[in-house]
Amino acid sequence: MPSSLLPRLRRRAVSGLRRVSDWLQRVPLDEPMDRRNAATLQVLFLFLGITVPLNWWRHLSAGMLAPQFQPFIAADIVAALLCWLCLWLIRRGALRGAIALFVTAQLGAASVGYATTGVLIDQTAQMLTLVIAGLILGRRALWTVFLMLLGVVLIGVGVALIPNAGAEQALTRAAVLLPSFFMSYLVITLVLDRSIAALREALAESKARGARLENEMREREQAQAQLIEAQKLEATGRLASGVAHDFDNILALMAAFSSERHRVDPAADAHARADALAQALEGVEQASQRGMALTRKLLTFARPQPATLDTVDVGRALAELAPMLRQTFGPDVRVRVPRVDAALPIRIDRHHFDLALLNLASNARDAMPDGGTFEASAGDAADGGVEIVLRDDGHGMHEAVRQRIFEPFFSTKAAGSGTGLGLAVVHSLVTGAGGTIEVESAPGAGTTFRIRLPRAPDAPRAQRSEVST
Repeated sequence: MPSSLLPRLRRRAVSGLRRVSDWLQRVPLDEPMDRRNAATLQVLFLFLGITVPLNWWRHLSAGMLAPQFQPFIAADIVAALLCWLCLWLIRRGALRGAIALFVTAQLGAASVGYATTGVLIDQTAQMLTLVIAGLILGRRALWTVFLMLLGVVLIGVGVALIPNAGAEQALTRAAVLLPSFFMSYLVITLVLDRSIAALREALAESKARGARLENEMREREQAQAQLIEAQKLEATGRLASGVAHDFDNILALMAAFSSERHRVDPAADAHARADALAQALEGVEQASQRGMALTRKLLTFARPQPATLDTVDVGRALAELAPMLRQTFGPDVRVRVPRVDAALPIRIDRHHFDLALLNLASNARDAMPDGGTFEASAGDAADGGVEIVLRDDGHGMHEAVRQRIFEPFFSTKAAGSGTGLGLAVVHSLVTGAGGTIEVESAPGAGTTFRIRLPRAPDAPRAQRSEVST
């Protein structure tokens, strides 16, 4: 056999077994435990439905059985054929109905066997009936089957005693067999009952813990969403002064263009006056468009938005965020955003991305009360991801402060001037996107934040062109 044939056959066999396993578990049942049990029970019913008739056919063909066994054989074959109906019921999602039918068929076959042949030596079917009834149908069904099995045994004992009611040997046999069967079934039923009770209690506790964990995760997500919205509103408030300054400039432009109507030469012809007024109105329109764009961007940022993962080009996002970054700082701070010529795509919620950078810019503003330079750049990380670097030349921080800056509610600002949650939110947003954030700082040497995020798949490498904005 060629050396490459055996691995190929092994792969096909594994693939075939996996498909069979998937088919067995693909049943319309809600409970995961029922689906797992259904796969095992289907295999059992297939096995019994095939092997039991074949086994009795082999015995009958060899003439190994006495005629009095024929009713029991017929009943056992009928019970085996009903396994196919049980299999069909499971495929239809009626697991408990299938088990009830199986238990009834097995008890019926055992009753016929005991009634025609006396007490049977092989108790495999009876034990299997006990186990399956208890595991699938519950403790009540377990004890019901236990009592029914005792009734079946009594049938066999009665059949053995009736022809020899006065025989001492028959009475002795009954006195020995009845307690023996009773104790055997009772011990097995008690063990199953305790095991099933413990298993169901463990499953109930596991479900309760899962439900509590799900509620805690939901509450945590809600709390985080509320915290993010609070941080967005805080950042919007910090932008207010810069926005007001920009609006003042825009309104001044609109007023200047509007006043052009007073400078139109009355002696000019109608066409010249119309051109002058058109130019003034065009200037008013451009200034109003700038104002509308500014308010639209601010409202979009502040409006509550559900978190959605998008493919964000970091270079383009930085360029679009540059005006808002500029509003965060006063006129004595120079803001630089180097342009990125190629794509730097990442998977992140765009509003979370903007909030993280604005929070870091706000911290840089507080670190430069006398002015300075703030730079936000992006490029390829050494590990193939995307790196965003935010750097300021402010007063920096000590090592003890640097190690704690991402702790919630940790702040070095005066009481009432900070919540201590800004950098904690940044850390949460970055790690939630699968990235990391590091900080480099020293007293008097400024601060640098490095954010590394995974690159979105199938994206080209970036090329940077240093252009100040």
